[in-house]
Amino acid sequence: MKLNAFVAAVVFAGAMTMPTKAASVFQPAEWQLYLDSFVDDAGRVIDGPNGNISHSEGQGYGLLLSVLAEDRASFERILSFTSTDLLLRDDGLAAWRWEPDAKPHVTDTNNATDGDILIAYALQRASELWDEPSYGERAQSMVEAIGRSMLTKADGLPAILPGEKGFAGDAEDPAPVLNLSYWVFEALPVFAEMDPGVDWKGVYDTGLELARRAAVTKAGIPADWVQMKDGGVLPAPDFPPEFGYNNIRVPVYMMRAGINPDYLGPYRRNADEAGLYKVNVASGARVEPIGEPGYRLIQAAMECVAAGTAVPEDLRTLSATSYYAATLQLLLLDYLRREQPNCVGGGA
Repeated sequence: MKLNAFVAAVVFAGAMTMPTKAASVFQPAEWQLYLDSFVDDAGRVIDGPNGNISHSEGQGYGLLLSVLAEDRASFERILSFTSTDLLLRDDGLAAWRWEPDAKPHVTDTNNATDGDILIAYALQRASELWDEPSYGERAQSMVEAIGRSMLTKADGLPAILPGEKGFAGDAEDPAPVLNLSYWVFEALPVFAEMDPGVDWKGVYDTGLELARRAAVTKAGIPADWVQMKDGGVLPAPDFPPEFGYNNIRVPVYMMRAGINPDYLGPYRRNADEAGLYKVNVASGARVEPIGEPGYRLIQAAMECVAAGTAVPEDLRTLSATSYYAATLQLLLLDYLRREQPNCVGGGA
């Protein structure tokens, strides 16, 4: 499916990948604020609004942000918890959910493929940054495991299965359930170099195809959980037909990967100065605002990247309101300060 409204994305091999030898652009105080607010002494990244649980996604983000901060001690601390408490599965992937008040603490051994991708990507970047082969060996093993067991076909296209259990479809409805926010676009060219036997470029292109298909629907953006069928995309059964906290990170991943700003258009149209909104994709109606500073920065960053509008002053440094909002804010601040310094007044 081709849409004239979109020009081609950046060449896959040239998609933005993080510099391996570059000074951190984080301000020391804001990085310390993130650590103090969301990472405990054992290296557990804590998702406070979600019952103080930890999960593979959060550990992956913590590892990646530690590399961006060039903070090896924090990387090692977060990796230690991740290895000891989540990387327990026989396939080399991470159990996704850890609860502080449960015994055993891991209450769901299913994996979450976005967490696995983030962990593997962070390990590979750490290997390059700190010239540590053991990180790269662990990354290689995880990338091969993801490619071997967490890819599927969706409407004939290679796609990311969100987890081992619960998403693959069945005899009655064989279409898998997908989630576009599991496409960490900047990681996929790196995986292609590491694991050339897997069609990672095809996976990358399927993420863009999913976005293109959603662009011609009433809402213009995909529900968090979808199926690709018959050349289109529709909300997955048994999930709310809602664009929400999962897919608000899709524009973050697109910007960090250097994907053409035309792909941001549908997301920009479903946002305003207050930030992004939950959207009922069936009706196209906004449900409620998603308004913490970290989420508002997504809207502001899109406006700067696509239209040259500077990011408001109050969003240019970290606001540690919640784990997820602060994480997305730091990922965007890293991107803007490195790649779009005019958006944030010339950088840190």
